[in-house]
Amino acid sequence: MTPKRIAVVGGGITGLVAAYELAKARRAGAAVEEYLLEAGPRVGGALRTERVSGCLVEAGADSFLTEKREAAELCREVGLGDELVGSNDAQRSTCILHRGRLEPLPDGLEFFVPARPWSVLGTRLLSWRDKLGLAAEVLQRPKRAPEESVAAFVRRHFGRGLLDHIVEPLLAAVYGGDPHQLSARAVLPRLVKMEEESGSLIRGLRRNRRRPLGERLPLFTTLRSGLETIAATLESRLDAARVLCGRRIEALAPQAGGGFELRGEGETVLRVDAVVLALAAHEAGRLLVPLDSLLAQSLADIPYSSSLIVAVGYDAPVAVPSGFGFLVPEKEGLRLRACTFVGQKFPHRVPPGRIIFRCFYGGVHDEAALELTDEEAAVVVEADLRRILRIEAEPLFARVYRWPRAIAQYTLGHLDRVADIRSRLASLAGVYLCGNYFDGIGIADCIRSGRAAAAACLESFVGSRL
Repeated sequence: MTPKRIAVVGGGITGLVAAYELAKARRAGAAVEEYLLEAGPRVGGALRTERVSGCLVEAGADSFLTEKREAAELCREVGLGDELVGSNDAQRSTCILHRGRLEPLPDGLEFFVPARPWSVLGTRLLSWRDKLGLAAEVLQRPKRAPEESVAAFVRRHFGRGLLDHIVEPLLAAVYGGDPHQLSARAVLPRLVKMEEESGSLIRGLRRNRRRPLGERLPLFTTLRSGLETIAATLESRLDAARVLCGRRIEALAPQAGGGFELRGEGETVLRVDAVVLALAAHEAGRLLVPLDSLLAQSLADIPYSSSLIVAVGYDAPVAVPSGFGFLVPEKEGLRLRACTFVGQKFPHRVPPGRIIFRCFYGGVHDEAALELTDEEAAVVVEADLRRILRIEAEPLFARVYRWPRAIAQYTLGHLDRVADIRSRLASLAGVYLCGNYFDGIGIADCIRSGRAAAAACLESFVGSRL
């Protein structure tokens, strides 16, 4: 039986997982040949780790949420179980810059919901009116709200203060997004469901907490040698001759007898029977215009935010507050959106006597941050750290990483767009999509998406199951 050729286009974590699953099926006897095509010089996407002056520096993602088990399970499956390291939750706290001072987030917050409302009484982040509003939230009754923004959802439950001082900087750090544009149903599905069942989010959290608790897990998990190890390990499980880097696909042309021709600039790169597009939504849409222009438009309609990450290391006595780092609300008037204290979140990454700050810029309101030169970015970071943390020492190093259009924005109408994409995709034989624009932007979400696309391809196109 002639093996079916399947191309995975896009070598980030999503595409690597899809290719790995196809390779695993091939080794188990499925008649497939998997190819992985990546436009850049390396696979791994935002999983990139560097060693700088004895420090381990993550250029993109630095960890994944422990409660989403897909990432840790994949690591164990590929022999990286001993590499898993939890965050140092003895330092598990975060501050918010408020009127130029770092104020700790109140204890008892679950994301932004005060599971113990009395714990917010002493915080300077909220006014007394805000605090009284929190107390009244427990009176809300179950309801099914229409599609609304995260901002509208939060205001209905907790008022403007919590939105401006806590929710906005949290979402800017996670999504690089704007709560006035993000969809509550897409970004906060658990809380929206809780409102439908309990009305009050505070009551809903209390109800969930009555369930038996298992072992307390660290909030974040990473790999001791860096997250790029996941990408390298997955790549090692593929046929090296069929991992093609530096191959940007410019066109996806359907063939009369079935299948597709993948074309690069002035050349045919590959002819395949099926294709898995593990690309940003707009990139996948670009390739699908000749096949389904409406599907392509739905993909192009999903916006993205960009991120500029600057890792700054110091080899001098520098006072660092306790905790994992701090967030900066937009109303503080700074370009800095968040800062992680690397050695306090993951101590193994920083040798004694050194300190690393990972500073985040960009987002939907500051795309121009990516236009800063490395030298300009370093100057901006040093000025912000001097202003907020009173650091006067000269940094040992600064590393600048740019991630243009990297994080899908689940804006109002996102769930309808995704439903339309899936509906139209069902009638497009031989094409499969995966990425962070479907059901989550984290590493575990991307792993789940890549696996689902590979499974759908094998089941419906090759007649095999994973």
